[in-house]
Amino acid sequence: MKQLTLGIIGLGTVGSSVARILKENQALIAARSGYAIVIKQGVVKDLSKSRQIFDFPITNDVDSVLDDPKIDIVVELTGGVDTPFEIAKKALRNSKAFVTANKAMLAYHRYELQKIAGDLPIGFEASVAGGIPIIKALRDGLGANHILNIRGIINGTCNFILTKMKEQGVEYKEVLQEAQDLGYAEADPAFDVGGFDAAHKLLILASIAYGIDAKPEDVLIEGITQITQEDIAFAKEFGYHLKLLGIAKKDGDEIELRVHPTLLPKEAMIGKVDGVMNAISVVGDCVGETLYYGAGAGGNATASAVISDIIEIARTKSSPMLGFKTPSDKLRLKPLEKIISAYYLRILVSDKPGVLAKIATIFGEVGISIDTFLQRKAKNKNHSTLLLSTHSCSEAEIRVALQRIGDLEVVQTTPVMIRIEK
Repeated sequence: MKQLTLGIIGLGTVGSSVARILKENQALIAARSGYAIVIKQGVVKDLSKSRQIFDFPITNDVDSVLDDPKIDIVVELTGGVDTPFEIAKKALRNSKAFVTANKAMLAYHRYELQKIAGDLPIGFEASVAGGIPIIKALRDGLGANHILNIRGIINGTCNFILTKMKEQGVEYKEVLQEAQDLGYAEADPAFDVGGFDAAHKLLILASIAYGIDAKPEDVLIEGITQITQEDIAFAKEFGYHLKLLGIAKKDGDEIELRVHPTLLPKEAMIGKVDGVMNAISVVGDCVGETLYYGAGAGGNATASAVISDIIEIARTKSSPMLGFKTPSDKLRLKPLEKIISAYYLRILVSDKPGVLAKIATIFGEVGISIDTFLQRKAKNKNHSTLLLSTHSCSEAEIRVALQRIGDLEVVQTTPVMIRIEK
């Protein structure tokens, strides 16, 4: 049988799982790919670090893999942006296929890599939603469709925290500590809970769905750090699920890209996905809605996606990385202020006569209509919490209203806003 040789850069949780699965499922993978897939060398940063024993040599010299003419595929499983990008460029320029799980690097450099690669294949299924084969579904299975929208729970840490807040009635900080103790959240969780991880993944999906070249700085990004039990109570009262979603939506010749906490109707299937699991809803003009569910992280799930790319490369030696040869010149990113949504607001106010009238007047002057309203007594007897939702309006209108409401003397803290997806 023909042989395909790999160099793996990074032998942490995912890299070690890739090596183990390639060995344990060797016969199955060979039957499916038509090749005996062999790891020729692994690269780690620190050779002195205690690690499992592999049946291939390990080095800390990246160039020994990149310059080896006998290595067919470079598998990059490290972190960061700049160094992995340099590794990818050199691998491709040395005529090696490239596989990565690095969503941060792809969020900034995916189109540059596609241009450098030419006909060389690049696999990146593991960069979004772990073991869920969403990249192949979008690029291949739904290739006949105009993608109308994508809504994804694509960060397991945030989904775990929001699920626990809903089920146990505890506040964000307490659940975050539990997530850290269980290994679901990093010691510094800002990248996850701030929405940035989900934004990187959303950009990759949007490139495949729409051929649009945008950067993380172009995306509306809000995290979950301000969510409280009052927001959870409002969601329950009015029949919503509260999730951190990555949303890509086509509106004429404009594309919305946004990541933020979102209130979803109770009947929305994606809203029923709890815990650390991921799910992505894709609506195509031909197929309608399809839903993809599974483990979004973890060594085995992510390694499964990495190896699926290796098998695909073995079967077909070239295909457009992002499904489009060049970025689309017919679609453009919608300005954030033009995004239309319904909104939920939480406003802590002084418990005085006329407060509601002042807030209602601002909404009326801006042109925003209130849909639902609740008032809760705050811990401070002199304050009340107003919980309300609006009918659809523009991002520009809601931001003007929030600014004016926040400037009122009777408003005690910056109002909290969550978007509602119908």
